[in-house]
Amino acid sequence: MENIAWMAWTLPTAIFFGLLIATLAVMTWLAAAYPEAERVGILRIPTTRGDRLFISLIAAAVIHLLWIAFFGTESLFTIPIGQEGIEFSSLWLATVISLVSAAAIFRAV
Repeated sequence: MENIAWMAWTLPTAIFFGLLIATLAVMTWLAAAYPEAERVGILRIPTTRGDRLFISLIAAAVIHLLWIAFFGTESLFTIPIGQEGIEFSSLWLATVISLVSAAAIFRAV
C-alpha cells in the first residue's frame, strides 16, 4: 500500500477528472449537434475535434511532467480556510500553461 501512496485523490486530481468528463460530454454533444468536417491546420494533416483533444491531453501530460522535473511541486501560497488551510501548488501554473496550449491546439491544429 505504501508504494501507491502518491496516488491520493486530491482536489487537483478531482478537478482534472471533472474537467475531463465535462470536456468529453461537451465534445460528444458537439459531435451529435454539429457534425464536423476534417480540418487542415498548421500540421498540414486533416484533424477532427477528437484528434485535437488527444493532442492537447498528451501536451498537458508532457507539460506537467516537465514542470515537475524542472520546478517541482512546492507550495506557492496557502489560503487560511479551515484548520490547515488550502495550499496552492506550483502545478497550478503548469495547468494554466496546459489550458492555454489546449486552446492554441484547438484553434491552430
